[in-house]
Amino acid sequence: FGVNVPLLYPDIDTLIQIIIEERVPIVVTSAGSPKRFTPLLHEHGIKVMHVVSSTKFAVKCQEAGVDAVIAEGFEAGGHNGREETTTLALIPAVAQAIDLPLGIASGRSILAAQSLGAEGVQIGTLFALSEESSAHAAFKEACVKSDEGDTILTLKELAPTRLLKNDFYQQVATLQARGASADELRELLGRARAKRGIFEGDLEEGELEIGQVAAQIEQVQPVAQIFENLIAEYNAARAELLDMNWTNC
Repeated sequence: FGVNVPLLYPDIDTLIQIIIEERVPIVVTSAGSPKRFTPLLHEHGIKVMHVVSSTKFAVKCQEAGVDAVIAEGFEAGGHNGREETTTLALIPAVAQAIDLPLGIASGRSILAAQSLGAEGVQIGTLFALSEESSAHAAFKEACVKSDEGDTILTLKELAPTRLLKNDFYQQVATLQARGASADELRELLGRARAKRGIFEGDLEEGELEIGQVAAQIEQVQPVAQIFENLIAEYNAARAELLDMNWTNC
């Protein structure tokens, strides 16, 4: 198993020590530079994967000594890159720039990711909306009912974040429209707003972080069923490509 740790957390030093003490074998870091903690984690035999949104940061991760890079397009949920590069454009660029194993945040496009140069996939939204997920049932239902265009990348003045549109987002949009400062937006955001929305189920005032692919998810399913579906879809897509007569295209 592994642990995902955004490096922008104020108590990051404490979290890293807990990870070391509990002998977590794999750590996925994000939202910051992996340079500071990667050597320390390696000293304790911990593998480090870092999430990037651009080729430039992928190269910096390789220089920092991480074991793998996760190239995440801006359609993903939660914190994103300012470059707004999509996964389809990001994967081949990163694959060409580095020699590390490469993964992505993906829904059903595992085969496509492989063809672009990825060696694996990281799937977020699909499992965030699984039965076993600790997210609130109301949050899962809202995401499953969402349609194309119901998520948006916002809060670029602080840290770009993709979330489901709700009353909180409308408040953010209103402040942005009148040219509010980063401090004003930070005051509105407050603390633990994502926890309030995702884990406590406050659909109006919570920060509902989720990826664009939520619009394609029609129901909450157990993890076992999700894996079964992914494998079946992958195999079917691969067989279809192998059977296709490309000479007539």
